[in-house]
This record gives sequence, structure tokens and C-alpha cells, in this order.
Amino acid sequence: MPPHRLTNADLVAELASQGVETSDHWIVERTGIRARHFAANGVFSSDLGLEASRNALVAAGVAAEDIDLIIVATSTPDMVFPSTAAILQHKLGIAGCPVFDVQAVCSGFVYALTVADAMIQTGSASKALVVGAEVFSRILDFKDRTTCVLFGDGAGAVVLEASRTPGILASDLHADGKHVGILCVPGHVSGGQILGDPLLKMDGQAVFKLAVGVLEDAARAVLAKAGKTEADIDWLVPHQANIRIMRSTAKKLALPMSKVVVTVDQHGNTSAASIPLALDSAVRSGQIKKGETVMLEGVGGGFTWGAVLLNF
Repeated sequence: MPPHRLTNADLVAELASQGVETSDHWIVERTGIRARHFAANGVFSSDLGLEASRNALVAAGVAAEDIDLIIVATSTPDMVFPSTAAILQHKLGIAGCPVFDVQAVCSGFVYALTVADAMIQTGSASKALVVGAEVFSRILDFKDRTTCVLFGDGAGAVVLEASRTPGILASDLHADGKHVGILCVPGHVSGGQILGDPLLKMDGQAVFKLAVGVLEDAARAVLAKAGKTEADIDWLVPHQANIRIMRSTAKKLALPMSKVVVTVDQHGNTSAASIPLALDSAVRSGQIKKGETVMLEGVGGGFTWGAVLLNF
């Protein structure tokens, strides 16, 4: 996480100075968010991803030069091109392995993990670095209290290795482009100018209704593929978008909230970074232990969604 932490009180005060009214109570009641982190000027997704990658490599006991695939999930790349993954590769001091970005917004990490798993299974890689990194503070409209209070910046990373014992048991990915308009940043660069609107737009009610349904479907699909049931889930690590969506999903799967990893209160919605950040927090705190079955779930703009079941 970038060091600059904003509590709801901090953000409310900043917004009030710009004539935008909201409150800590309003934010907590609707989202469960109490704080988030914003990156400083000049700090990019690759910078946050670099720190997360270094931590992941240390945790895995793997040297950077042993990595033979890098996938970065991000909706806030450092530049139009090259990929943030290429920039991250250079910052890690390595070269030669394939690198690319995945853009599936808040589902990005689930998508990236699934792609890395497939490439390892086909022999195209043996040690993959999979990163979710975002600086969503750069695309927020701070005059829109319904969205600017939701998001934060951060990065998380994992190392995925080839093994005779499967760690990823199954995955399930989906998208439906007819829902593009309910969560998007409808702007682009043309002739040196920004055309359209480069700030985030969201229909919160539409996103909520769609998210709860598709997350349940993805969870049941990935369990069926793995030959498991809801009772086999030790931990649910969902995209940290909104505590109400997380509670609704857990209820549909008959899971108590004591089995749900929750970091949204301190991180806000960090898009593609939210799942690896939550996973890292749960592993380092001792919540998730070796041998447990963990489900990751993401849902985001596109509209995209998916789930991955892990034997940790």
C-alpha cells in the first residue's frame, strides 16, 4: 500500500473544501469502507507493483531472475504502451521472459491467475509472477461522492510455480459486454487530446444487482469443476468492492462471515489489486494456513467476473 492513508474523516474534509458533502456514517453504512491509500504524485502502478513483487518473491523464496512469465492486471497502466508488465520487468532487473498486461478491471487478478496457470500447464512457463496493481485515485471524479469515496490505490502479487500437486484446482471466467455502460471510464486519447470523459462512471445499483448474481454462479461453477461443495471452502477471498456485496455472496454460499477475508474497510476498492492484497493480508496474519481450500472471486467493469479455487 502507498504510505498516504486517508480515513473517511480525512476524505470528507477534503471533499467539503470542494463543496461536496458526505460523511463517515454515509460511507461506512453503504460500503463498509473506513480508509484507503492514495499514491503520491509521480508514483505509478509499476512502482506499487514492484514493491508487491519483491515481497512476493521473498515470501516464495524465488529470485527475480528465476521468473519466466510476468502478468500484470491493471486498469491504470503507467502509459498507453508499453505494458506495465514490461516496465515492471525492467524495474526488477530481469529480461527475456514474456510479459503482458491483462485488462479485466476488478476481475483482472482472477483472469491473470487463470492465464498464468494455463501457460504453466502447457509448459510455456514454470515460475510466473502475477501482479494486480492500481492507482485508481488518478481516474476518480472528486465531485461525485457516490464513486470517489469507494476506491484506493495499491498492489498485490503472487508467485505461481509448476508442481505435481495442483494448487489451482479450477477456474471459471465470464464476461458480458452489453453491460459496458454501468462501470466504465469513457475516454481515450486521440491526436494528443483526451476525447470523452477520462473519469470513472458507475451505476452503483446496477453493479450491485449484477455482481451478487454472477458471483454466486461463478462460485458454484468452479466448485462443480473441482468436485467440491460449499462445505469444502475454508476461506472466501472476494474482490473488496463493497461489504454488502461480500455479505450477500457469503449468504448465498451458506458461508459465515468468519470465513470471509475482509480488507475493504482499510483498503477501499483497489480493483485488480484487491484480491491479492486481501490474500496477502490473510496469509501474513495467519488466517489462511497451508492445506486449506480458498476461493478467490472477482467482478468488474466489462462486465467481467470469475472465480478460482485454490488448494493453498
